Amino acid sequence: MFSGERASVLSYASITVSIPPDDARQIGRIQWPASLPGDPMRDFVTVSADYLDKASFNAKLSSIAKATDRSKVLVFVHGYNNRFDEAVYRLAQIVQDSEAPSIPVLFSWPSKGLLGVPAYQDDYQSADDARAALAQVLSAIALNRNVKEITVLCHSMGCWPAIEALRSNEKIRNVLLVAPDVDADTFREVIRRIGNPKPRVALFVAKDDIALRLSRSIWGGKQRLGNIDPDQEPYRSDFERDGVMVFDVTSLQGEAHSRAFEDVGSVMGMIERRLAAGQQLTDSGSALNDAR
Repeated sequence: MFSGERASVLSYASITVSIPPDDARQIGRIQWPASLPGDPMRDFVTVSADYLDKASFNAKLSSIAKATDRSKVLVFVHGYNNRFDEAVYRLAQIVQDSEAPSIPVLFSWPSKGLLGVPAYQDDYQSADDARAALAQVLSAIALNRNVKEITVLCHSMGCWPAIEALRSNEKIRNVLLVAPDVDADTFREVIRRIGNPKPRVALFVAKDDIALRLSRSIWGGKQRLGNIDPDQEPYRSDFERDGVMVFDVTSLQGEAHSRAFEDVGSVMGMIERRLAAGQQLTDSGSALNDAR
């Protein structure tokens, strides 16, 4: 429906995805059809896909909220080297496996879906250019009277426009940063400038994230937020001061850069146990062990 080319205006769509039964799929995996149109009993299959205008998007949001009695929206911002179809199916997988009682909204910026330094640089420019558009989408969702709360979930390079779009939106209650490909020092500055009420921020890091090591080399050695050691200074003190909840997923199974999605059950358990126990948002030491 959408390519990796930049556009001058926002576009909208409504997509329905069929997911195989749990006993026919591996939790955390997207099962792509070997051939089209795919088998709904084994594959992720697109059931319908329709273009919308802005008014229709807002109306669709309202109708889903009323039909499902849900007032929370989950906005997902994908990362580098993600085509539109990959981002759609990843969000479907996240919602299915996490059983999140939210209305899922994908914000897809124009990634080329290619590997390599030139593609990385082009993707970064696209993500940077998308900041205003994401802020516009978040504002429109917040203005919908049927929406009471917004959670922003971003991955990798998608966290750059996400953290820049968080100011002055009181309905954004939670921000989940997964393997953020963001300069660590820039994040520290941005989080300080966000006024009150400040959303609850959860940061998921993996010290063995090779993709972010490569990104760091591209950026001339600038530390990426997603593979810091959260117990090291100045990060530990900064996160404590700014109320950032940190989860180290280094010991989980799966590819480091996306394991928070692939092992979403453990990640959800980490969050739920932390909050249920009334733990401090900055106590990162034993979250994973406590969740298992």
